[in-house]
Amino acid sequence: MITTERLEIRRFRPEDAEAFAAYRSIPEVARYQSWDVPVTLDSARTSVARFAAGDPLQAGWFQYAIALDGLLIGDVALNTFDNLMQADLGFTLAPAYQGKGYATEAVGALLEHVFTERDLHRVSAECDARNTSSAQLLERLGFQQEGFRPLNTWFKNEWTDDLLFGLLQSNWRSARTAS
Repeated sequence: MITTERLEIRRFRPEDAEAFAAYRSIPEVARYQSWDVPVTLDSARTSVARFAAGDPLQAGWFQYAIALDGLLIGDVALNTFDNLMQADLGFTLAPAYQGKGYATEAVGALLEHVFTERDLHRVSAECDARNTSSAQLLERLGFQQEGFRPLNTWFKNEWTDDLLFGLLQSNWRSARTAS
């Protein structure tokens, strides 16, 4: 669906289930995410099939596979609002591929796509305040921190602080023009 210099951001395929279960079963990957570990292969197969059947142009969540040389290394999701003009963003990358710019490249390519091809007005993201890697990635891509909600979410048996981020299409375009 979307290609970059190193990556393919595409629809999930049945053969992705094993890699999906493997990286989503790593406790450090799941720490700030909504699922619990381990992710069974059967559960991964069900999720991958559901992701593959989704429609990225409709309202709701659509999960994209991030592939490097055909191998699934992570995923990036977009939750498009009913108005089809704004969305929430989420992303996950296998630890072996973190710190190499792959997440920035994949999320950046998806932003390029949704702002130019789909003409979205705004993309928002939220993360646990302790998840500094995700917050830094969002800031690298031009997101502005718009809020801090202390002890806002009861998550995995503890209250967590939330950081809220947003990126307007107009700000994204201005930054692209300036660079």
